[in-house]
Amino acid sequence: MAEIAPFRGIRYNACKVDDLSKVVSQPYDRVRYGLQDEYYDLHPYNIVRVIKGRELEGDAPDGENVYARARDYYRPWLDAGYLLRDCEPSLYVYHQTFTLPSGAQLTRKAFITALKLVEFDEGIVLPHERTLAGPKADRLNLLRATETNFGQIFMLYPDLENKVNALFDAAIGGRPADAEVLELLEKDVQQQMWVISDPEVIASVLAEMAPKHGLIIADGHHRYETALNYRAEMRKKHPQAPANAGFNYRMVTLVSMDDPGLAILATHREVHDYTAKSKAQILVDAAEYFEVTPLADRMALETALAEGTPTDRRIGYYDGAYSMLQLKSPEIMAQVAPDRVEEWRMLDASILHELLIERVMGISKEQVAAKENIDYHRDVDLAVSHVNEGKALCVYIMNPTHMSEVKACSAMGAKMPQKSTDFYPKVITGLVAMAVGPGERL
Repeated sequence: MAEIAPFRGIRYNACKVDDLSKVVSQPYDRVRYGLQDEYYDLHPYNIVRVIKGRELEGDAPDGENVYARARDYYRPWLDAGYLLRDCEPSLYVYHQTFTLPSGAQLTRKAFITALKLVEFDEGIVLPHERTLAGPKADRLNLLRATETNFGQIFMLYPDLENKVNALFDAAIGGRPADAEVLELLEKDVQQQMWVISDPEVIASVLAEMAPKHGLIIADGHHRYETALNYRAEMRKKHPQAPANAGFNYRMVTLVSMDDPGLAILATHREVHDYTAKSKAQILVDAAEYFEVTPLADRMALETALAEGTPTDRRIGYYDGAYSMLQLKSPEIMAQVAPDRVEEWRMLDASILHELLIERVMGISKEQVAAKENIDYHRDVDLAVSHVNEGKALCVYIMNPTHMSEVKACSAMGAKMPQKSTDFYPKVITGLVAMAVGPGERL
């Protein structure tokens, strides 16, 4: 079952860093498109220097490189007191208050803890997306260099009555947050964290979590698999280490699957640098699998997409004009992916990639993985503008994946296509870190 533990978190010293908003960041995999430079300019102690530092000409695998620099930033920050370690093992309550595109305001309630690592086949922790070798190698190199978890793994746990949240709500009791920030990229998300060190509260939470299984990784698959690989290395090097050794655990952010603030946004696909077929031919060939309906404008498309159901799957298309692509029959996916379970076959992302991207457009899985022709967007306006400006050929406009679909695929052991889910907002990096070196004990 799910074994969690409090830990002595490593946090920025408010006496030396008076504005935490300047030192936190998005997760490492979202630090792109010039965002890295912005974080560097914000503050000399911004966490990006550690989690996603600049690569320099002349870097060598066994010498000066981005991972060595991460270590050489992190350790002096600790020594100089810019980062401090909490005196008592704690759990960290984490709230994010945000506004959806619809205008609704939500608060997603989470808590940060150390989770004992388990293999996926034990059924305690379940993945829902496939991973790539490159990011795992990158994260493992950083973990070896720093022996610390900086980035979070966003994980969902079953709690129909939200009993864990109720325990934490009572513990907080309306007191001000110990940390409150607005992060650079998602400035409209209020990020709050409370430190919970009361042994009675911690014991109650641990007892409530102990029987749980089927926790789903929502975001951070590469980081979890990296933690498993690091654990294997450490166990080989330190075979006498006890079960509570730090490397046997991973820092995670846990959110109830039934939390009212849990939101999944759509991830749209922009196709660029593609010349194999014309826009017109793409729609002609798509008609083999889809009913293709031209639509007058964006509003008409959004209305049509909203009418989709689990058996009536719909994908939007924009190439200068809007169209709705409606799957003709579920049997089509059964024929092209007979080895897949139905829960996977009827995902919008599976239909898009198997039929439109691979069969209609001829873009291979390898090309998709390498992002040769595909970019992913939360903001459909940006993707549409790229088509209008001639930077892209077309955009596939998606409905968001539902939590019920994530649960169903995870329960069946069916990993969803990459970028099937966009849990909003992202769990930021820099509020708390956890040491996992061979001498650490929980």
